[in-house]
Amino acid sequence: MRFKCWRYVGLATVALAQTVQGQTVDWKAVETAIGRAGAAQAGDVYRFNFPRSDLRVVVDGVTLRPALALGGWIAMKAAPGGVMAVGDLVLTEAEVGPVLRALQKGGVEQTAIHHHVLNESPRVIYVHVHAHGDAVSIATAVRAAVATTQIPPAATATPVQLDLDTLAVARALGYSGRANGGVYQVSVPRAEAIREAGFEFPPSMGVATAINFQPTGSGRAAITGDFVLLATEVNQVIRALQQGGIEVTSLHSHMLAEEPRLLFMHFWANADAVSLAKSLRSALDLTNSKRPSQ
Repeated sequence: MRFKCWRYVGLATVALAQTVQGQTVDWKAVETAIGRAGAAQAGDVYRFNFPRSDLRVVVDGVTLRPALALGGWIAMKAAPGGVMAVGDLVLTEAEVGPVLRALQKGGVEQTAIHHHVLNESPRVIYVHVHAHGDAVSIATAVRAAVATTQIPPAATATPVQLDLDTLAVARALGYSGRANGGVYQVSVPRAEAIREAGFEFPPSMGVATAINFQPTGSGRAAITGDFVLLATEVNQVIRALQQGGIEVTSLHSHMLAEEPRLLFMHFWANADAVSLAKSLRSALDLTNSKRPSQ
């Protein structure tokens, strides 16, 4: 089954169902098909998480928490003809081939395959996906692909104490976030609308700058995530990050036909958390991101 292009119209959400032009998405049925519970997000989006809690990935002596850089996900939103689905799966090198074959067989396409961090052990690869059509069919294809991997079944997350002055980080960064799995996560939307084939992507569908802080002790934190940038913003942001001691680890696309064209820039550092937050704010100020008051 292949999923075709469509045009965006207004959306409405009712309880655990979502309706567009008389078509209803039964999220409980989608949960059954994909094999795990989802969660409603801002912008009438329903998200399914696939954290790699089975992997022990180390970067520069830091063991990555899944919420820092190993959190695969699939997000869906009702659209004419079913849903639009995007996301990315975090895979070992050996898992990439079987996952791609299973996704393609189920009509779920790939939009990018690449790394997000450097010098990690073991090596991890990020496969970004896109589909449009029947939500249960898409969920079934994703489940078949995940079954070829060692991605663990969904489990209740154990609360983790966050050893970080998040108030000081938020003040320095200019944006507040939330604690999740031992990581402080901040999402900064862009100011302009992002569209593909007439569909507007909410920030919760992967088009907001993501900044994650994992405490490493004594006020320090490992940071990673990705800036969502226009081409004209890329090199000035690289320079700003470098001036703040933050390394750029990858620059690439995550999508194929979005408007305006976006580049995703991943980064890494492990230093004083507040100092890093100030440097990140300097880089954010060079982008067309929504300001905290917007």
